[in-house]
Amino acid sequence: MSEIAQALPQPIDARGRGRARGSGRPPPPTLLRRDAKQFRVLPGFGLTLGYTLFYVSVIVLIPLSTAFVRSGELGPVRFWEVVTTPRVLASLRLSFGAALLAALINALFGMIIAWALTRMRFPGRRLFDAMIDLPFALPTAVAGIALTALYAPNGWLGHLLGLAGVHVAYTPLGVVVAMMFVSLPFVVRTLQPVLGDLDSELERAAETLGASRLQTFLWVVLPSIWPTLLTGSALGFSRALGEYGSVIFIAGNIPKVSEIAPLMIMIKLEQYQYSQATAIAVVMLLASFALMFGINALQLWAQRRRRAR
Repeated sequence: MSEIAQALPQPIDARGRGRARGSGRPPPPTLLRRDAKQFRVLPGFGLTLGYTLFYVSVIVLIPLSTAFVRSGELGPVRFWEVVTTPRVLASLRLSFGAALLAALINALFGMIIAWALTRMRFPGRRLFDAMIDLPFALPTAVAGIALTALYAPNGWLGHLLGLAGVHVAYTPLGVVVAMMFVSLPFVVRTLQPVLGDLDSELERAAETLGASRLQTFLWVVLPSIWPTLLTGSALGFSRALGEYGSVIFIAGNIPKVSEIAPLMIMIKLEQYQYSQATAIAVVMLLASFALMFGINALQLWAQRRRRAR
């Protein structure tokens, strides 16, 4: 009988710890710590974490820190003089303003496109869905040349818009159009999986309660996709802010009018003014980080509020 009792599984107490049959004492603390460590730590966690930190440091942190070190050679006074010149300030305003406007426009139309591709069935839907990824695969210079040929005063759309008094090419509006082109897929591809997994029964329940289509979207669908929409818009904003190849062709690069900040960095590099180029890059980096931090904080707040509800 004693052999059979030993072969049976040991009982588990209220805290989930095993104890010997016939004894009210728990296992030794050393054994508990060993078992907890065995189940908490994933195999290879230390090696994976070390490799991750090493890779991120080599690819991201060290290059960025080099920009800070190189721009520090100017000194605080000279650094401020470089980044506050009228031409640099105009380029920074255009880059951030156009990227933000492109992100807002793509947030609206990208959501509509993602909704159509997810919830509707129409001829050519798969082809249209594949075309969304063209800005990913298309070289930026090719995109810039195509947009310039299309929106130039003698282009197909540029000629028609010119008759209405709207000029796109070689203006700040052309910068916005180019940034919209390269950042649209980020919003669409971020929203598509969420819209596909969204339970349609909630929408039907809202309709049975008398809600209109607009009310159902505003109070049922939008709160569910709001954090994802912010994420896609933030990714699109980041992509548009650093865009260079597709913008310089359609912008015209007129100083203080249609000159973007990445172009100013390239001009400083061509003039062998490396410290001034890194100074402009540091300003863009800090401003981008502040905006991304604010967007992520807003997204976290929206998620917590949704969970609280």
